[in-house]
Amino acid sequence: MSAVDTKDLTAQQAAWDIAASVCDPEIPVLTIADLGILRAVEVDDAGGPGATAGKPAVRVTITPTYSGCPAMEAIRDDLAAAFAAAGHQHISVETVLAPAWTTDWMTEAGRAKLQEYGIAAPSGHSGAGGHSGRVRLALAVQCPQCRSLNTREITRFGSTSCKALYVCQDCKEPFDYFKVL
Repeated sequence: MSAVDTKDLTAQQAAWDIAASVCDPEIPVLTIADLGILRAVEVDDAGGPGATAGKPAVRVTITPTYSGCPAMEAIRDDLAAAFAAAGHQHISVETVLAPAWTTDWMTEAGRAKLQEYGIAAPSGHSGAGGHSGRVRLALAVQCPQCRSLNTREITRFGSTSCKALYVCQDCKEPFDYFKVL
């Protein structure tokens, strides 16, 4: 690998790391990388359009958890602030809806962080794009407090549209469940 290739790779990784450090405004223990909505980070070379003072222009691509997600504007602002703090003056954030986000894109670390935060992580896989022929069954949702499976759904929509509100029948604690999408 040449020195130019190494430099480009380093700039690309640094830009990814900046974007990946941005937290979800609705669930602040998760980064947008943990959540799986960070799709791509592209770095234009230092001589390209939009680059200034040795800092390249950056394009970030994100996919909302659903098309009406109100957090996307805050995430866009947080991305701009994170890159500005790192000295990047030219950042563009593109929101793409296809392919549609699925909970399958969440990292294992993100699922563990949800559990530690008191939100039941999505159970199972969405099977996005492969629903034909199979009957989807509801699975028990484990309480993030006491780990009991003796839980019930109170309402399909919890504190955000991505979550449902459950209660544990054993410890009596209500909790959010991040729905499989």
